Amino acid sequence: MKNVDDLIESASELATRGLSKGEIADELNVSRETASWLVERSDTTPQPTGTEQSNGPTGNGPQDIHVDWSAIGRDSGRMESIASAMADLLAKHGEDVDLTIGIEKAGGPIATLVARELETDLATYTPAKHQWEEGDLDELGGMFSRNFATIRDRECYIVDDTITSGTTMRETIEAIRADGGDPLACVVLADKQGVEEIDGVPVYSLLQVISVGKDD
Repeated sequence: MKNVDDLIESASELATRGLSKGEIADELNVSRETASWLVERSDTTPQPTGTEQSNGPTGNGPQDIHVDWSAIGRDSGRMESIASAMADLLAKHGEDVDLTIGIEKAGGPIATLVARELETDLATYTPAKHQWEEGDLDELGGMFSRNFATIRDRECYIVDDTITSGTTMRETIEAIRADGGDPLACVVLADKQGVEEIDGVPVYSLLQVISVGKDD
């Protein structure tokens, strides 16, 4: 994807396929607000290429950064290399951790490879945003998959692809603690916020993305 028009087209396609706005945000690695904006724009005339501004994709939309890591995701060898690097960032927390938790959807496959690298069990968490359309996200709830490892009384790592606002990572940390687990560290491919910790849990990233521009 090279411009906003591509994102609008992708958001329209995903919405037509029945994905919620939260799932669209997850697929496109953008915030929920940006996903809403893109879906709404899909019903209007697309903006010309090159209209991105510092205060939003067309100057009046939400401020966000799209991260396209499909060049990694479509190749298993590249995924293994990236997962090895992410596992290396986590390994400093000791050898007692026996569980890696991936945040669905994109964090699941990455977590699988990280778990293999670190020789831990695997769990996955589906965040509340996957149900989100409009309204208060706090009224929704996420869940751990019963097809994977249990959380209670275990130290664990958390794996995802990107941090956009930190809301999903914070939700996952809270869910792990509520289920009796102990999150020791988080790792992502790209962090749009440049956070070092969330709710007392260290956050590591291979890339930190920073938007630099003049205020209009």
